[in-house]
Amino acid sequence: MTTGLDSNRWFRRYPATAAPRRRLVVLPHAGGSASFYHAWGRAFDGETEVLVAAYPGRQERFAEPCIDRMDVLADEVTAALLPLAGIPLTLFGHSMGASLAYEVALRLEARHAVRPAAVHVSSRRAPHRLTQRNLYLAGDAALLDEVRMLGGTATALLDDPDVQELVLPALRADFTIVGTYGPRSAVPLGCPVHAWIGDADPNTPVREMEAWGDVAPRGFQLRVLPGGHFYLVEQHDALVRGIAEQLVPVG
Repeated sequence: MTTGLDSNRWFRRYPATAAPRRRLVVLPHAGGSASFYHAWGRAFDGETEVLVAAYPGRQERFAEPCIDRMDVLADEVTAALLPLAGIPLTLFGHSMGASLAYEVALRLEARHAVRPAAVHVSSRRAPHRLTQRNLYLAGDAALLDEVRMLGGTATALLDDPDVQELVLPALRADFTIVGTYGPRSAVPLGCPVHAWIGDADPNTPVREMEAWGDVAPRGFQLRVLPGGHFYLVEQHDALVRGIAEQLVPVG
């Protein structure tokens, strides 16, 4: 049975909110950690609690084995969210996190009759438009080169052998998820979908983000911002402002 302790293990609150009236659940990218989104906790009003998923195998959960299957990760995140679903939930996922947000939303609705207020997907092709990649089978150098190419992590850190030893297990697990997930059927979501993309993303053309509309019969919006795969760093203010505008009203 899922407990509040499970939720505390799976999510960081930035910051903790005494009496939230809605929650924004942030699902990080491959190789990402909860601390990457720490500033998001100060970007929304006091009625919004920001929860950032803390995946196993990194930071406080470093001693736990990494998860390398999307279905297992989605099941775990969904279970941890259930005790927190008494108020409206909005999901935001970047890159791998976008696929995870989609899978969690499907599970919440189909298995638990919990319909998210909205799902925001960023820098990731729709599930039925994905192509599997075998990068996860390559050597460590190839994984690190991919991370350097995409940006979002200081290159100097990746050049440090001690840092590499710490981050490579999580990177390989996450790239295994990315490489083995999809394509999947375009199962529609029961909530609006908002898609975000940088106009110079090297992996996901803008036209591919439009395909998220195929799983969004309740409403779809695509917004293109300047930048590459990690446009959300330079466009932080524009992104969080756009998300805030779409949060379910509370009154």
